[in-house]
Amino acid sequence: MFALCLLGSPAFGGVEEGRDFMEAGDFTAAMTEFLPAARSGNADAEELIGVMYAMGLGVPRDDRRAFEWYLRASLKGHPGAQSGIGWYYEVGRGIEAVDLVRAYMWYTLSAAGGDPDAAISLEEVVKKMTQEQIKEAHILVSDYKGWMYPFR
Repeated sequence: MFALCLLGSPAFGGVEEGRDFMEAGDFTAAMTEFLPAARSGNADAEELIGVMYAMGLGVPRDDRRAFEWYLRASLKGHPGAQSGIGWYYEVGRGIEAVDLVRAYMWYTLSAAGGDPDAAISLEEVVKKMTQEQIKEAHILVSDYKGWMYPFR
């Protein structure tokens, strides 16, 4: 019963409606649906707002804002957003500089969360890293993974 009540709440219902608006190309309406859900802590809405800023869909393209929205969702265990954060760290957009250690960490967490594309990204980023960077990344992964995915 509790789960059924949650599905009707704005934090959850607005996400599906927002996706429908995105598919129809009505990005202003999509953002109107996503913002209340995101402000209620919905990771899917946060990730989709990140997508909108990353691609300039209905808003000016803004890598810093995209990164911040992806980060919010990532810290809640959203695998797609984690992969997005990994990409931003890998290429150095929306942040101060490239950080391959953190790119590796986020791709690994994304893969642990079930994102099938994260493993491919991980294979590519590791080619750019030193053994010392990989060791450092493994430390961060173990620090975050137990907190983010305690049962995996």
